[in-house]
Amino acid sequence: MGKPTGFLEFNRVSPTKIDVKERVANYKEFVKPFDAQELNKQAARCMNCGVPFCHHGCPLGNIIPEFNDAVYKESWEEAYEILTSTNNFPEFTGRICPAPCESSCVLGINQPPVNIEEIEKHIIEIAFEKGYVKPRIPVLRTGKRIAVIGSGPAGLAAAAQLNQAGHAVTVFERDDKPGGLLRYGIPDFKLEKTVIDRRISLMEEEGIVFKCNANVGVNVSINDLLREYNALVMAGGSTVPRDLNIPGRDFKGVHYAMEFLKQQNKLVAGSDPLANQKLESNIAPELISARGKNVVVIGGGDTGSDCVGTSNRQEALHVTQFELMPKPPESRNMQMPWPTYPMVLKTTSSHEEGCERQWAIATKEFMGNEKGELTALKTVELEWKFEDNRPGKFMEKAGTEKIIPCELVLLAMGFVSPQQTGMIEELDVELDERGNVKATEKDFRTSISKIFTCGDMRRGQSLVVWAISEGRECARKVDEFLMGTSLLEKKDSSLLIN
Repeated sequence: MGKPTGFLEFNRVSPTKIDVKERVANYKEFVKPFDAQELNKQAARCMNCGVPFCHHGCPLGNIIPEFNDAVYKESWEEAYEILTSTNNFPEFTGRICPAPCESSCVLGINQPPVNIEEIEKHIIEIAFEKGYVKPRIPVLRTGKRIAVIGSGPAGLAAAAQLNQAGHAVTVFERDDKPGGLLRYGIPDFKLEKTVIDRRISLMEEEGIVFKCNANVGVNVSINDLLREYNALVMAGGSTVPRDLNIPGRDFKGVHYAMEFLKQQNKLVAGSDPLANQKLESNIAPELISARGKNVVVIGGGDTGSDCVGTSNRQEALHVTQFELMPKPPESRNMQMPWPTYPMVLKTTSSHEEGCERQWAIATKEFMGNEKGELTALKTVELEWKFEDNRPGKFMEKAGTEKIIPCELVLLAMGFVSPQQTGMIEELDVELDERGNVKATEKDFRTSISKIFTCGDMRRGQSLVVWAISEGRECARKVDEFLMGTSLLEKKDSSLLIN
């Protein structure tokens, strides 16, 4: 490595952020970049370890020590080439990935790990600034046509790879703009949409065609696609939210997290937040606002955190986040040995902006007034029984029921499956026991020969970095199906630490 003693000389430093009061007044990104000297120090912390476990912790298999070394040497074009050899969209993962690579960093055994995610973001932004990021237009075309259904991270990755293989790729997106979860599920303060637009423009220059407001199985015929294209890739994501069917669920003021987040993202983009909106509950669309309300977010994951940050920006009166599980430890324990991904306490930037967090709590009932409006909810504390030192079963604690004033509840409890009605139902494609489209990681092919699937639609709700990995691997299998062999990069999945 560039500085073998760097990990002994420099401590991990995180980028500074814009002050809370200033950043909650808008929806802009607020993490400031490192200066050149600090970026050099952070890259220098990468050890010359014999076995770089960070490779294995990353679902994409990013070649991390090598690009850290290039950053230390300020070889920016080399760093960019190394990074993008395994990752199509480092500008996305560098902003929103939970960085499982850092959890398996060897330095992390007894020190804070290398700040890999931030270094990754700096590489791609510097590459754009210096003009290294250019359209890579295939020299030869195969004459094969492929339809990619869904423009989230899995669909975009599959499209990018298949285009590089020389195929003609058309991406069908049911919303008004491409990006899927990246555009309408993740707030602008974490991922500004100009970042997505920049990448989409580049992909269009490379020859990829995007068709928006194209809902396959609704206003686009699946049979037409089967006739017109040599292969189809289903990458529609896992979009059916987990519900909470308790008394009072129908009160006005109880909403799915994605309804809330999507509306706000559209408002920030300057478009109509209610246009073409179809809610799962079949209730007429309404503008959801946290302004002046007591907000409760049910669900302790990243989507819940995004709801917290958005509620604060909408000037909520008070924000509380519930988590069914007990409060996790602040650091690894014997049940979370290195290099596995540790389930430790995570305090996000949204939590820093203002949020009361409650663990081991269940919601028993939504309560409302005679107008059908939500006014409060009833909760109960939980006692968990541990099995093999892990949370197993729980029971309610007697005498702990409470009534909490609340005018807005956001259900952020994850997603159960892809949407069955429409495309999947019409195709009658085989599903797995969880309701996902069935296909093995070996070939990504569904029960219909020329149809492939990847991302959350195949594996269930997961991370953006896993979706990109799935899209890349699926593209290689499609290429093999069409051409008999493929020159697209192959990931060695045996190295992954799940």
